[in-house]
Amino acid sequence: MKFQGVYSVLPTPFRSDGGVDVESLRRVVDLFIAAGVNGLTALGVTSEVSRLDERERAQVLETVLDAAGGRVPVIAGATAEGLGLAIGYGKAAREAGAAAIMVSPPRMPKINSDAVVRHFAALAEAVEMPIVVQDYPPISGYTMEPWLLARIAREVPVARTIKLEDPPTPLKTAQILARAEGVEISVLGGLGGVFMLEELMSGAAGVMTGFAFPEVLVEIYRRFRSDDVDGAADVFYRNVPLMRFEFQEGIGMAIRKEVLRKRGAIAWAGTRPPGAVLDKQTAAALDRVLSWTASGSANTQAAPAAQSQSPAR
Repeated sequence: MKFQGVYSVLPTPFRSDGGVDVESLRRVVDLFIAAGVNGLTALGVTSEVSRLDERERAQVLETVLDAAGGRVPVIAGATAEGLGLAIGYGKAAREAGAAAIMVSPPRMPKINSDAVVRHFAALAEAVEMPIVVQDYPPISGYTMEPWLLARIAREVPVARTIKLEDPPTPLKTAQILARAEGVEISVLGGLGGVFMLEELMSGAAGVMTGFAFPEVLVEIYRRFRSDDVDGAADVFYRNVPLMRFEFQEGIGMAIRKEVLRKRGAIAWAGTRPPGAVLDKQTAAALDRVLSWTASGSANTQAAPAAQSQSPAR
């Protein structure tokens, strides 16, 4: 299966009492599919997967798959510290009906390129389903060079999709593809979509990220693939301020959830401790950037964001 286009990484909505909000999660799935995404990713880093217990992991994936109802493929995060646990996550995802799993290299002492390749090869043999290789050094603690990612794609045929989040991503995209040696590799950008246009220009097959306005990413991708690069650039540059604001380190997930609350998709915008809490100053700045993006022109006065507000397209 070739993964291309826009894949939205889903947040995990919670109730104010801390439990998983299944109904809000269903609304998020419907919102993203209605926006025209090509697929969904559950149990990613920005899904707060590290704060879910085993029962909740299964509950989230089951809810997403059921809500998607086969309308788009669903990729499930399966990164784990050990190979056995990753295999267990992978098999559970396959049995639940996921189209693929997304996996980062495990944190391990004295990790090297051969160990990384062996990890993905063993996982592929045991799980027997497509693997999206997540290249996100802050999580894995290991930087996979372009030649290594190309090597994994050549030696592990089911692992030929890369979720690339190691900047500079446009340059690294081109470097990976240049080393493909006849193997078709799909590179999907991440990082909130802030380099999406440049990644596409470098040969990326699409984007996999959790931006709260997926319809913007869909429009950029559609225009770019229709050879309307100028039109894609217009949409991209107009919305980069909002992407940048949402992608802030440490508080980005709280911002994304607040936007989805404003859009009527989730009931409560909180993250699980020790996740950040949206402060008044950041909330006011969010309203300003939402208003500016929607207005189509810079505005010197702040205006509250409407509940159904969408950015410029």
